[in-house]
Amino acid sequence: MIPAARVQASIEILDDILAGAPVEKALTGWARRSRFAGSKDRAAVRDHVFEALRCKRSFSALGGSATGRGLMIGSIRATGGEPEALFTGERFAPDPITLADALRAFSSDAERFDIPEWLWPRFQSSLGDQAVAAAQVLQSRAPVHLRANLAKTDRAGAIAALSAEGINAQAHAACNTAMEVAEGARKIAQSRAYAEGLVELQDAASQAVVAALELRPGLRVLDYCAGGGGKALALAAHSGVEVFAHDVNTGRMRDLPARAKRAGVHITCLQPEEVGQHASFDIVLTDAPCSGSGSWRRAPAGKWALTEEGLQALNALQSDILNSATPLVRPGGILAYATCSMLDDENGDIVDAYLKAHPEWTETLRKSWLVTHGADGFFAAHLTR
Repeated sequence: MIPAARVQASIEILDDILAGAPVEKALTGWARRSRFAGSKDRAAVRDHVFEALRCKRSFSALGGSATGRGLMIGSIRATGGEPEALFTGERFAPDPITLADALRAFSSDAERFDIPEWLWPRFQSSLGDQAVAAAQVLQSRAPVHLRANLAKTDRAGAIAALSAEGINAQAHAACNTAMEVAEGARKIAQSRAYAEGLVELQDAASQAVVAALELRPGLRVLDYCAGGGGKALALAAHSGVEVFAHDVNTGRMRDLPARAKRAGVHITCLQPEEVGQHASFDIVLTDAPCSGSGSWRRAPAGKWALTEEGLQALNALQSDILNSATPLVRPGGILAYATCSMLDDENGDIVDAYLKAHPEWTETLRKSWLVTHGADGFFAAHLTR
């Protein structure tokens, strides 16, 4: 595909997404209809689409409209390019630029930095002098991070194994298992290091949330909101730690047994009705559902789908999860609360309200990771009684 044809394909996919189609469904649908597109074409189109979604508000202003066409024009202008060079109207290319495609001035900082207007005051309040820098990071592509599986190797061993396959990974400061891929990211899924369970794809801050727990042999640990099981796998990589995984939607854990087998670890997956039978636990990790504001680079559609009412509903759910997990923790154990959010509404405010309602509990750790630290945004608090 010529560059102009890739832009036209991106416009069509973005229009589907703007009309309500899920991002992956729109991309997959286009790929199935476009058998002529090679792997490089599909990767380029995907990159165009995700860049446009990360910067939907600013690109709309730069491109003159909140349409797929406007977003792609804005994308080109944002990097100093001339859209007229690609928007020619020739075969496979988008129609030529018209007066309707003229850029307009940004109406607010929220538009300039691609944050929903209603959320910008909360975003600023939560991040203080890091708000603008964090918003700008969210406009860019996320790095690729890997976790060295301590059940099979250490970070140095993982880096060496990856290097032998042409994948350049470097140590990340977040914790002793974290690596950032500098070259060869597209080779990871087919690499021997990945197939043999030496490494897992996992954001560095997500790994750091697990590393912040004082894990030692003999502990019984429950990943209460396990989802796909990334943190459960990181927990189980520590020798002698007995790990249990639970999710209210058990279907989210369907791939966890296979992932655990590849990693060489054991995880006991529990049905909701079984959790109480296995209590009490030394550590209960509640990685609660949240806005995902710390991972909006990876899932930018979530930024625009979030509403004030939706955030309030998440806050209620987060509080309910903490309350539900409380009786599962043994006296003297740790109730760990975590989110991949950078908003106070979902982090410190939830913990503060919990401590006020449960004065017998105290906080022993509170830590935030921001996207400006070179990873996803995360929050963790450790509570004990």
